[in-house]
Amino acid sequence: MANAASMREEAETIAVKALGFVATDPELLPRFLAITGIEAQSIRRAAGEPGFLAGVLQFILAHEATLLRFAEETGTPPAAVGKALRALPLGDDDHERSI
Repeated sequence: MANAASMREEAETIAVKALGFVATDPELLPRFLAITGIEAQSIRRAAGEPGFLAGVLQFILAHEATLLRFAEETGTPPAAVGKALRALPLGDDDHERSI
């Protein structure tokens, strides 16, 4: 159980880094907002919603060049992004409970 909580915490850390990466990029941010339908001023509120952080990682993973740039700029191994996605609610399989 502690391992699952630790994995989720690590996944959330990677997702928050990814959100920061997207939010500070003048090309990625408008694309992310357009795809998600979220307004820039609503990101903070949306970040608390189940599945939002998984969506950020899905956005990063959807474009290999973006994934590789994120990995390089943050020192995050590309494989860790996919692993983080699977550890988050709505990242792939059922996460029956919220932590």
